Amino acid sequence: MDLANIDLSALWNTVLAWAPKLVAAILVLIIGFWIVGMISKMIGRSMEKSGIDEGLVPFIKSLITVILKVLVVITAAGVVGVEITAFAALIAGAGLAIGAAMTGTLGHFAAGVMVLIFKPYKVGDLVDIQGTVGHVEEIQVFNTVIKSLDNKKVIMPNGIATSGIMTNLSALGKLRVDLNVAMPYEEDFDKVQKIIKGALDKVSMRLPDEPTIEIEKFDANNILLAVRPYATDATYWDVYFNSYREIKKAFGEAGIEVAYPTRKIKNI
Repeated sequence: MDLANIDLSALWNTVLAWAPKLVAAILVLIIGFWIVGMISKMIGRSMEKSGIDEGLVPFIKSLITVILKVLVVITAAGVVGVEITAFAALIAGAGLAIGAAMTGTLGHFAAGVMVLIFKPYKVGDLVDIQGTVGHVEEIQVFNTVIKSLDNKKVIMPNGIATSGIMTNLSALGKLRVDLNVAMPYEEDFDKVQKIIKGALDKVSMRLPDEPTIEIEKFDANNILLAVRPYATDATYWDVYFNSYREIKKAFGEAGIEVAYPTRKIKNI
């Protein structure tokens, strides 16, 4: 019975001795993480005002946040009484183990650094990566965030994004809009070409580059024309739909009727 009392007394004394340190460590973690969040926001705003490439901002912010949080954890461990040297050795050992288990993750980090250095794409670009077409919203430490054309948020690991063919649709500053227009066989090509050119001139968002309007192939019922105006990545779909609208309107005003397949049924 006395032994039990001695053990409980020793346990109580241990709790009393460690309680202030544990409370202090928890406060350090809470306050430290809050301060890290504030510092991260301040750094982000400062970088945006300084004109730094917007693709670097989320990458640097996330990297600084990780480093500062590690420092907060080390500080909290020091408050509890864990020696920094021992803690550093523990982190190093854990780092080796985690590194071996997370080779792919480290590869994503390295790929993110390469993207920021060589800039195959940047924030705001319209890209086609691994079959995903959309605008790049963020280049993070491990991932690239893409807003697809159908309004989905796609989070793609940097290693995967850079492992195949990347098509940057914004790189040259303009995109060719591929349209196909049917012309009746009995119509004069030069006349129809002029009508289409006039219709395209009414599409305000079209770039001033001379559009291509040529015969592509002969179909069963019509002559198929290749119509190729130019647009920016931001106005591509406006030019696409408005071009068809203006061409349809111009054909109607000129009395051009496009043929369509017909089928005669014989009476038996």
